Parts: sequence; C-alpha cells; structure tokens
Amino acid sequence: MARSSASSSARHGSRAAAGVSRVYLDYAGFSPVDPRVLAVMRPFLEGGIGNPAAPHSLGFEARDSLDGARAKVARLFGGAPAGVIFTATATEANNLALRGLAARASGRHVVTSAVEHISVLNACRELEKQGYGVTSVPVDADGRVDPDAIARAIRRDTALVSVTAASGEIGTLQPVREIGRIARAHGVPFHVDAVGALGRVPLAVDECGVDLLTASSNDLCGPPGAAALWIRGEIKLAPLTLGGGQEGGYRSGTENLPAIVGMGVAADLVRSEGPAEVARLSALRDRLVDGLLAGVAGSRVTGARGAGRLPHHASLLIPGVKADAVLMELDFRGVSASSGSACATLTGQPSHVLRAIGCDDAMAESSLCFTLGRWTTAPEIDVVIDVLPAIVTRLRRLAP
Repeated sequence: MARSSASSSARHGSRAAAGVSRVYLDYAGFSPVDPRVLAVMRPFLEGGIGNPAAPHSLGFEARDSLDGARAKVARLFGGAPAGVIFTATATEANNLALRGLAARASGRHVVTSAVEHISVLNACRELEKQGYGVTSVPVDADGRVDPDAIARAIRRDTALVSVTAASGEIGTLQPVREIGRIARAHGVPFHVDAVGALGRVPLAVDECGVDLLTASSNDLCGPPGAAALWIRGEIKLAPLTLGGGQEGGYRSGTENLPAIVGMGVAADLVRSEGPAEVARLSALRDRLVDGLLAGVAGSRVTGARGAGRLPHHASLLIPGVKADAVLMELDFRGVSASSGSACATLTGQPSHVLRAIGCDDAMAESSLCFTLGRWTTAPEIDVVIDVLPAIVTRLRRLAP
C-alpha cells in the first residue's frame, strides 16, 4: 500500500534523534489503525449514534451497526455471527473462554501448551488454585506442539483443550486442524487463541474443529479497545462480568460501539486484502531474516522457518548482547522493535516461550523480535539490516 511521508510520520509516531523517519517493526505490540477504519469510526465518536440497548431510532441504528460488525468479524473465520461476543481485549476473551467454560463444565482438567500467551497461562494457573488439573504439553525446538501429545494428554475429565494458532514471540504456527480433529474425536471443546494468525493464515472454525476462538481488533489494524470471543452455539460458559446482560449475557456493560464498528471494518479489509498482503510481508520477512543472519555473526532464528511461520514475524537470538541494550540502540537510530510479547515483558520474568524451546535465561535475554505490518516497506527493512550489525559489534566489544 502506498503511503506519504506525512501519513508515515503520523502513524509511526515521532522522528528519531538523527532526523530519519521512524521504522516501526512492532506491529504485534501495537498496530497503527488503518485510516479507512478511522473514517468509518468517526461518526460514532462525534455523536449522533445511540446506545444499542436504547428504545429509540438512534438505538436501533446502533444495534444494526453492532450486528453488522458481528457479521463482518464472523466472516473472517467462517463462524456464525451470533457466536461473536465482543470484549475489550483478547486477554479478556481468553479468560472468558477458559474460566467461563471451566465453571460450567463437569470435567476439571484442561490441556494446553507450553507456549501459550501469558493470559492463557495465568488463567490456567488460577484454575489450578481452584483444584483443576492442567496439563501443559511441551513443544519441539521450533515451538511446535505434537498433536499426538495432545491426544495422550486428554483424560476422561478433560473439559477443554486450548492451543494458540501461532506464538506471538517466535512466530511458529501450530497444527490447529490436527488438534481440532483430535479434540472432536474425544468430545472435548477446543479453544484457539487466534490473535496474530487471523487474517494471515487460513483458519476456518468448521474445517479446524474450533469451538471457541479469540480475535483482537488491533492485530487487524483496527482500534484497540475491542476484541472478540467466538463461541460455537452448543458451548455454554459462565460470564465473568455481571450486569445488564449485553453480549448474550456473557459480557455485560455498554458495548464500545466505535471500536467494535472499527473492528468490523478492519476484519473486512483483512479478508479482502489479506492474500496479497501475506505474500508481500512474507518476502519482506525473509529479506530481513536473511540479511540479519548474514550480517550478525552467531545469530540464529527462533521458531519455524518459511511456511511454518507467521508471514509478518521475525525473531532471532543474538548471543553476546542483551536485547534491552540492542533495543535502546535501535530506538536511538529510529527503529522500534521488541524482545517478545509486550504483555509478558511487563512481568519482568524470562520468557516461558523461549524456555520451552530450550533457551536458558542468558539466551532468552538476547532475543529480538521484529513484526512487520501494513505500512512496512523494503527500504525500512534495509535500514535494520544496515544498522543492527554495527550495534551488535559495538555492544559485544563493551560486554565484560
């Protein structure tokens, strides 16, 4: 997609100290909102739109807009629109899936993987405190779950299998279709955290045997403040939020209509433009990875390569340096990147995902993560390939 320097500056924030336009490669942390999404949201932010529960014409219009967004989000993964429950964040949606289902299920056992998002990880820990059993299935060196290991972990009292579609830290895609078949054969509901994967890799709930699916607006270049949990019709959950009964009683509270409408528009754009965008980002990702592996001695990729990886995701270990120092140097030179999941970073603990693939704490501290997006260009990728080797060389010389 073409962009002007003005729009680039507006989306990507400030300019770097050296005066060059900022290179933003942290789309997994926060994606700039597409201007076409903002244009549709604007009337909902400026007034003239009612509460979807209001008994007047503006309320009816708001309800139609809410239902329209529900249908657009559902089309992205082939689910029934009635199953879409809007939440504020994907973290909330994951909690509703795990804790909500556990509260209604007769079984008291959950199967998940060692590389789940921290919201799933901590929800499972909370269930363990309440007496539930949790089996965390290990992964291979690329961070991939073995479907046969999932099958072996399922017990008679298993209430839910929850496996992410792809790791936000190392980019590896999981065998969702195979796991879905196994869960269905055992009669166990299957939850997929699809944040990061939705719209980037094929994911249809009926084909993959998915019963609950988490989606995030901002990962679709929609606004923050909106996310969704899709629930198959026969699945019943206990609500986490009580109130006036909005969102089918699963998530009470007045809906964030501007953000939800924006999420619907973003979902439509991803559905129509996704295939071309995936091809473009895959090529840029490979260009970045190949350039950094050639330019930074001793570096290696974490996660799978090629088709087994998210098309917009590149992550590497760079021995001999700490990621925090590298990120500061990159930031000074106008490049925004990360060391993994933004949510996990707040805990101050070594990455459980990197530990799961065999990294010790020192290796985990050297992990860099670059996530590309709708406005990433080849010249920006070349900036990173150009500046990172010199940064690493300098920091290695300074290291004790």
